[in-house]
Amino acid sequence: MKFSVTIDRDEDGIWIVECPSIPGCVTQGKTKNEALANIEEAIQLCLEVRAEQGYPLTIETKQIEIAA
Repeated sequence: MKFSVTIDRDEDGIWIVECPSIPGCVTQGKTKNEALANIEEAIQLCLEVRAEQGYPLTIETKQIEIAA
């Protein structure tokens, strides 16, 4: 499966990575590479928990274009 993730840095320089299609699936790392490695594990664990609890594995996400 392929998932889109968001990557951002907080005010302390910590990298925050989130998988928007899986509610609550967020992780962090001191480096971008560490955070990206962490999100792979987080996605796997979140999918396992959602399956065990009978929730849909993902929610729908969509990109939209806004004229600025």
